[in-house]
Amino acid sequence: MSGPLSGVRVVELGGIGPAPFAAMMMSDLGAEVVRIDRPLGGDLGEHQRHELDLLLRGRRSIALDLKARRGQETVLRLLDRADVLLDPFRPGVAERLGIGPGPVLERNPRLIYGRMTGWGQTGPLAPSAGHDINYVALAGPLAAIGRRDAPPPPVLNLVGDFGGGGMVMVVGVLAALLERARSNRGQVIDAAMVDGTAALFASIVGFMNMGVWNGNREDNFLDGGAPYYDSYATADGRYITIGSIEPQFYALLLDRLGLDPGEWPQHDRSRWPALRVRLTEIFASATRDHWVEVFEGTDVCFAPVLSVDEAMAHPHLKARGTYVTEFGMRQPAPVPRFDRTPGSIQSPPCSPGEHTRAALADWGFAEREIAELIETGVAVDRPRVTSA
Repeated sequence: MSGPLSGVRVVELGGIGPAPFAAMMMSDLGAEVVRIDRPLGGDLGEHQRHELDLLLRGRRSIALDLKARRGQETVLRLLDRADVLLDPFRPGVAERLGIGPGPVLERNPRLIYGRMTGWGQTGPLAPSAGHDINYVALAGPLAAIGRRDAPPPPVLNLVGDFGGGGMVMVVGVLAALLERARSNRGQVIDAAMVDGTAALFASIVGFMNMGVWNGNREDNFLDGGAPYYDSYATADGRYITIGSIEPQFYALLLDRLGLDPGEWPQHDRSRWPALRVRLTEIFASATRDHWVEVFEGTDVCFAPVLSVDEAMAHPHLKARGTYVTEFGMRQPAPVPRFDRTPGSIQSPPCSPGEHTRAALADWGFAEREIAELIETGVAVDRPRVTSA
């Protein structure tokens, strides 16, 4: 293993979305991650093809029945040797399983106990279910996203799950590990997606405080209100993006399009609708590749809208290796980049129970103990599952 987190041991309790993303990030940075999956029997189901789920890359899977006392004891023993625990369950679930912060930190006071939830460990909504769109809606950002004449759109699950959730958890774990080096003590992290989403919204709230951002969608300079910061259709049914916010970049945009700056003052909002119509006409008159030739590499602040396949083939992303093909799959490369201790994709996505015997042995369990766990059904050692 390489990477700045080499030597850090992480136990991830199996979940979906932000916690696996945080585990993937830590694995990419060199941590040894073991995922505790539920024992599975029969078909995995079409909705979750584990061996293709990139969020599960870079770690090993142990299948354990956490409702069984021996399963709980096994997790506690793993945590005795761990630096970090990632808990993706709703508040109170880990406690009911006997692996909450109380007994865990009593046994291992240096453990970083990361709790990843949507609504947080406290508050009226804490026990409720939710998903990314709900957290982004309640925290405020969703009200500011989208066109004014349509409902706010789903923004994939990049904002709540991965930006406000998984990435915030990684920041919290790294900060706690740094603090532990001084105090020699672990602590509990309450990483709530609703909180992290609010933090991501800080700059827009700041603009509101300044009085330069109103509450209307598609009426501000970053939300599609300004015609110089938006996406446009091209003649071939594709799209480009323009982000000419700064005056010098806006001037260059007009120059490249042959438009008179005197006719199109940037901050005259009364001229924005007419300018949008004009830009829409201009960009629709030629193909996306034509506009790439005109703008790419200039200070107009331009990029074509690319599919994943197109992005992987783009000269800039190819030169940087932003996307890679490893273990027979296209996938994003580890981030960020380090000059001395680069991260790496340690292994392909794990299937539940694929590494039960080997991982338990590496974490201090005797062969006799492992055999007994498997024989009693508390643990499952399952061959790697691959799709047809």
